[in-house]
Amino acid sequence: MIIKGSKLLITGGTGSFGNAVLNRFVNTEMFDEIRIFSRDEKKQDDLRKKINNSKVKFYIGDVRNSSSVETAVKGVDYIFHAAALKQVPSCEFFPLEAVKTNILGTDNLLSAAEKFEVKRVVVLSTDKAAYPINAMGMSKALMEKVMVAKSRGLEDDKTIFCGTRYGNVMASRGSVIPLFIDQIKKGQPLTITDPNMTRFMMTLEDAVDLVLFAFDNSNQGDLFIQKAPAATIEVLAKALLELYDSKNEIKTIGTRHGEKLFETLVNREDMVKAQDMGDYFRIPADTRDLNYAQFFSEGEPNVSNFEEYHSHNTHRLDIEGTKKLLLKLPIIRKDILGEVNVEQYPD
Repeated sequence: MIIKGSKLLITGGTGSFGNAVLNRFVNTEMFDEIRIFSRDEKKQDDLRKKINNSKVKFYIGDVRNSSSVETAVKGVDYIFHAAALKQVPSCEFFPLEAVKTNILGTDNLLSAAEKFEVKRVVVLSTDKAAYPINAMGMSKALMEKVMVAKSRGLEDDKTIFCGTRYGNVMASRGSVIPLFIDQIKKGQPLTITDPNMTRFMMTLEDAVDLVLFAFDNSNQGDLFIQKAPAATIEVLAKALLELYDSKNEIKTIGTRHGEKLFETLVNREDMVKAQDMGDYFRIPADTRDLNYAQFFSEGEPNVSNFEEYHSHNTHRLDIEGTKKLLLKLPIIRKDILGEVNVEQYPD
């Protein structure tokens, strides 16, 4: 439970998630101070001018540097850890950079949180950590393991470490929705890779809600996943065409290298111990010690009876359901409903 009037730190706070948290809380009495920690001074300056609120404090630094992390962490009550290298190609070509930021940087942050007795830390992960096939997913999977391992070392509950895992946020940088909208406006065909490919449909506000749910309900080392609807890429394209009253054709170009048919948020091994909490899954931490019998001579007979939670077996949206969800997005509300001063998702 977040205590009213406390101090919050957001790492990577100039990104989409940090902006959404600020929009949610900056004009409330929930936090007396919100600290934004990131490397980009230009983005910080832009955000400072846009927010123009004295309760928001800006810290230049890098999670790779433990000294700058400690400066930002000292004195805060809660942390949302969103700083990460997130682009799959970048991490693929420079995997050690992903290790330094996503794994070692997280270790720096958690160590500082323990040192200064921060009440609660939520680390943000991705669906790509469930069955990692690329460097970004692998680094995020290890980030989750670091969080769980360090949570085991906390002997009391002065500090709680937990995590969340979610899929791609709708209309965020690099996602397909801005691409489709651009193609519609230019009169070009909407290029889809596989009409049967499914993706979770999650808004940025859903991501904030997930983190807040984790804050209110987490035990040491828990990982939370929000249940989300999904749609095929073909349905998504058709929904956008109807919203924009466009007659553009849909062109199938074939699956790209490394692209999955569906997204997995909870793998089969985690589903064995997952707790259904209505709109969310809680995955408790693995609390086994180094008693190797539990790993090699004692197995889990029910693993094969479970199915992972993925975008093929979740609630499937039709065109009308997808349109309704799309109308929650700022860019859609601006284009279709003519709303002005709509907050766009930042880069």
